[in-house]
Amino acid sequence: MKKFILPLLVLLFVGSLFAVESAPSAVVGYVKYDLVAGNNTIALPMDQPYALASEVGDAIGASTMGYYDSANQIWVVVDANPWGGWTGDFDVSNGQALWVNTATEASFYSLGNMPASLPSYNLVAGNNTIMVPLDRSDLNLASLVGDDIGASTMGYYDSANQIWVVVDANPWGGWTGDFDTAIGDPLWANTNVAGTWPAPAGRAIQSKSANK
Repeated sequence: MKKFILPLLVLLFVGSLFAVESAPSAVVGYVKYDLVAGNNTIALPMDQPYALASEVGDAIGASTMGYYDSANQIWVVVDANPWGGWTGDFDVSNGQALWVNTATEASFYSLGNMPASLPSYNLVAGNNTIMVPLDRSDLNLASLVGDDIGASTMGYYDSANQIWVVVDANPWGGWTGDFDTAIGDPLWANTNVAGTWPAPAGRAIQSKSANK
């Protein structure tokens, strides 16, 4: 999966692509997700006109779209009909992590303005899905994301091998295993307590150590 944030004018003149971090602004750019035939995860980092999962699915050419319902700890999926349209639908929002199944390889571009306000996530005690914010290129390892959240487990979907890869926080500190992360990455996070991430200014999310 390759991700790029670029001003649109630069794309018109520069052939090579560079990943850069931008503060929220009116700059137009995109994040690119390369999809395999099969299951994939993506996110919606840019400010786009998508309101429904079916709209994203039609843009990709997907057969199935899904999201993780953390309140009920289940995946919710909707399917494209062979004759057109979708069986079921759900709302989508900026920064949301999504499950995508495609019959062929594809690329999805989250193209649009930088959001005026970057998303925050209301995390439950249990499993959650998140996206690494566009202004947090410092969170380049799963352990760093996990420490920032106060998570006990972090994971990502390895679409090449069609499996989840997870790493765990040790009770004595540090992590068992790690993997690279980047802005725009959709990730799995398990937390022991509920909280908001990124935490509002002046208020830190509860960490796992707070419940020892």
